[in-house]
Amino acid sequence: MERPLPRPESLRERKQRRTREAIIEAAHALFDERGFDRVTVNDIAERAEVGRATFFRYFGDKQEVIFSAQQQPDPAVLSGLVAPAEEPIGDSLEAALVHLRRVVAALVARLVEDRDVYLRHERLVDAHPELVARGLTKYRLYAEAMDRMLRDQGADRGTAVLASELALACFHTGRADAADDPARLPGAVDAAFARLLSAR
Repeated sequence: MERPLPRPESLRERKQRRTREAIIEAAHALFDERGFDRVTVNDIAERAEVGRATFFRYFGDKQEVIFSAQQQPDPAVLSGLVAPAEEPIGDSLEAALVHLRRVVAALVARLVEDRDVYLRHERLVDAHPELVARGLTKYRLYAEAMDRMLRDQGADRGTAVLASELALACFHTGRADAADDPARLPGAVDAAFARLLSAR
C-alpha cells in the first residue's frame, strides 16, 4: 500500500523549523568553542538571535539540544517509519522482533545520515556524565514507545515489553560493536537482531 505524500510545510512551520535549526547550530558552535559546561542558555539564544523565551519554546534546557537529531520517541511517529505488521502480533515474540527490527533500522539510518553530526553527538555525550544519563533516559522513552506501538498492533503486554527491551539491547549491542564508526552502526545493530532471532 502506497503511503500518502507528506503535505507541504506552511510558512509558519518553515519559520519554526528554521528557528529550531538556528538554535541547534548556535548551541553546537558554542559547545565547540567554549565547551559544554561553559555555555548557558542565554549564550545560545544570543548567538541564535532569538529571545530566551523562544529558546524554551523549542527546548527544555541546553542538554535537550544535544539530542535534537533523534527521532521523537512517540508510538505514532515510530509506526509511520515502516509498514504495519501484516497480522496482529499477539503473543509471537518473533513477529514482534521482526517488526521492531525494521523500525530500529529506520531509526538508525536517520541517526547516521550525517556522519559529522553523529560523531559530534557521541563525543559530547561521552565526555559528560549528565549527558550519558540524559541519553539513557531518552532510550527508555524509545523502549516505552515501541512497547505502546506493538500493543497498538495487537501484541499482548508481555510480548510487547519483552520485544521492546530486546530491541533496545540490540541497539546498544550494535552501538558498542560499531564503536565510533557510524557507517558500521546499521549493520552492527541488524546483526544483533539476526543473532537474537536465529537463537530462538
